[in-house]
Amino acid sequence: MTPWKFILPLFLLLPFLSSGQDPRLAQQYYQSGEFEKASVLYQKLYGTNAKNDFYFNRYIDCMIALEQYEECDKIIRKEIKKKPKKIQLYVTYGNLFERQYREAEAQEQYERAIKKLPADRFSIIKLANAFTNLTKYELAIATFEQGATLLKDKRVFSYNLGDLYRRKGDVPKMIENYLNSLADNPNRLKSMQTLFQRNLSEDGYLELQAQLYDRIQEDTEALYYGELLSWLFIQRKDYPAAFRQVKAIDRRQKENGARIYQLAGIAANDKDYGSAIMAYEYIIEEKGELSSFYIEAKRELLRCKRSQIVEGYRYSMADLTQLEKEYESFLDEFGRNKTTASIVAELADLEAFYLNNQNKAIQLLEELIAYPGLRPKLRAEAKLSLADFYLMKGESWEPTLLDSQVDKAFAEERLGHEARLRNAKLSYYAGDFQWAQAQFDVLKASTSKLIANDALDLSIFILDNLGLDTTATPLHLYAEADLLVFQNRFSEAFLKLDTLLQQFPEHSLDDDVLYTKAGIYLKKREYTQAVDMLQSIVDDYPDGIRADNALFLLADLNENQLNDVETAKQLYEKLFIEYSGSTFAVEARKRFRSLRGDEVQ
Repeated sequence: MTPWKFILPLFLLLPFLSSGQDPRLAQQYYQSGEFEKASVLYQKLYGTNAKNDFYFNRYIDCMIALEQYEECDKIIRKEIKKKPKKIQLYVTYGNLFERQYREAEAQEQYERAIKKLPADRFSIIKLANAFTNLTKYELAIATFEQGATLLKDKRVFSYNLGDLYRRKGDVPKMIENYLNSLADNPNRLKSMQTLFQRNLSEDGYLELQAQLYDRIQEDTEALYYGELLSWLFIQRKDYPAAFRQVKAIDRRQKENGARIYQLAGIAANDKDYGSAIMAYEYIIEEKGELSSFYIEAKRELLRCKRSQIVEGYRYSMADLTQLEKEYESFLDEFGRNKTTASIVAELADLEAFYLNNQNKAIQLLEELIAYPGLRPKLRAEAKLSLADFYLMKGESWEPTLLDSQVDKAFAEERLGHEARLRNAKLSYYAGDFQWAQAQFDVLKASTSKLIANDALDLSIFILDNLGLDTTATPLHLYAEADLLVFQNRFSEAFLKLDTLLQQFPEHSLDDDVLYTKAGIYLKKREYTQAVDMLQSIVDDYPDGIRADNALFLLADLNENQLNDVETAKQLYEKLFIEYSGSTFAVEARKRFRSLRGDEVQ
């Protein structure tokens, strides 16, 4: 027999275990629509927890659902009599009338609740929440407004009012009240930015801008309005306006240019190089050499100017020469050493690829590689670039040696894989296709997605154009042309490609030839000819591996060089619909939506 001393404690615990289970069981009944069972439990729970409004409200909800209106009426009136200061009970009573379609009586109870409001912040919030839970936003707004009057503080409930107007969809009033809450507590700036970002459309941003202009004129000392306005301009990608606003704050606060530098970086990342250049020049000219941002501003200014000139192929030789002088001026000011090595590397790139001065580019990088204390990875990157420049000059031994050095030093890292890929390309250019393909096959497993994709593309390319042929001559001609393009020897590349087409008509390389020619025309900024080549690929080789690339490039040309937005939209749409598996599909859809005027995140 089990001793009583073990049974008794368990027996005493049963009521407590039961009471712990009741709320969960009541909730389960309520959610499953078993209101009769739920009402019994909630009545019991409220009886033992008289201060718990949740249990009482759930009990009343169950009775209303069961249409026990008379009994419910008695219970609510009894509760009001017992707790006359609990004014949210009038909202419960009004809701009972409303469920019986007794609108006038319901409204009377709601208004009575607001009239009985005490000058107590907690009671005001509780009543407003009761209205909000019934989605009676106008009454909740009236509650907060009456409460603000009682407390003699117009802004005390601004945040709550902003939230209610947001729920109502009244954007101007939402903005007005959120700005009032910001004025009441400037520390809310970040949370206000988050709220506006989530809830404002373009029209909403314009309304916010208008209200901020008014407030800035009324209160010139309120820094947070200016900060919010500059943030707003950044959201709308209006970087010139953002710069004007941030510059005004910087001067008023006598800051060190940190805001300006941050804005410049945002604009540069968004490819608004003009605005970024203005911002960097402001730091250089206004803050001077003593600024902690001086050197970095000069460095980034050069990079922005370079990107502005070379991206999209919109530049003249005069532009390039002026940029070269600015790079030289920077290096004269700060010296040629490990600190300025990245600028030296950029100058070498400019000399080799744009000014066609491979000798100077090679000299710059050979000097850079010898700098004392240079970071190993930066030295390795310089060696890879140096290998390219030697290749552009027509040399093959030096590129192989340099790539092999990097491969050995960084065998299991991205740089090592990049060096191996370049060495494999050297074999491809030289016509050793089998060895090159073997290397590409190994690199398909690279941890770098870009390297793996390039290796996969080249492996498939060789397999497709070599495996079924009895002769490797067409692929040899194409590889030789590919190298000539890399070396900027465009006339010779055209001759080589035309020879391929003449000697091997209707070859599988035909669309590749057209794509390569399009690339040459782009580098020469002969856009009409580039369009012709790309359109031929789209029309004549829709199932070829170059089709989606050609379609995306064609759309990009129409959007950015030819300013034909409608054609660009049609081409982007064609790409993401007909080539949904393409790596360009997501970007094409994004650009299509942007050109159509959609909001794109």
